[in-house]
Amino acid sequence: MIFNEQLATLPTIAHLAALELLDGETVIARIENKPGQAGSVRVYHALFQEFGAIDALAAQKGLRIYAEHTQDAEAFPGKHPNIDRLIEIAAKKQALAVRLIAA
Repeated sequence: MIFNEQLATLPTIAHLAALELLDGETVIARIENKPGQAGSVRVYHALFQEFGAIDALAAQKGLRIYAEHTQDAEAFPGKHPNIDRLIEIAAKKQALAVRLIAA
């Protein structure tokens, strides 16, 4: 299944303005619910709902959801920072907390 098909199966994010990824109290990243980032908010939100954090297992599932974009990110590091982050989390077996920012 391609990314857009996978994306359509995920919960909506109309109630979110953004989400933040945290390492302890430190904000590692903020992903805004706006064009160009909304798909990533939807993926990360779904992973957070299922796993409670973005850990190695969640990251592996996220990479499957991103489908063809994961292959592009692997071929061109830096092109897809939200996918690059999942690749790093999966490889290093890290875990990041998630803070939801209401719309």
